[in-house]
Amino acid sequence: MGFVHEGGSQAEAARRFDVSLWCVRNWLARKDLRPEQKGVPRQRKLDRDQLRARVRDHPDATLQEHAAFCGVDRSVIGKALKCMKITRKKRPLNTKSAIQKNA
Repeated sequence: MGFVHEGGSQAEAARRFDVSLWCVRNWLARKDLRPEQKGVPRQRKLDRDQLRARVRDHPDATLQEHAAFCGVDRSVIGKALKCMKITRKKRPLNTKSAIQKNA
């Protein structure tokens, strides 16, 4: 808005910066041009640091067990683990015993 404060017209500022005249007038009326925060930040039920520690301490626990511990739904745990890039086990720890059980 320095352009207008240095003597340029509002219309010229709108053309030069490719914005509407309404936008220029709105910016001039503001005390501060930083964006305003809308609403209140959402409080999360799940503490990801707590979940990360829980998974580290209990790697064999199921999603349902982690969910019961954290007080949230199982789907919340699954989505959080995916965001944290912690994958589920895809193979048993002891492959030979698993093959023998299935055979």
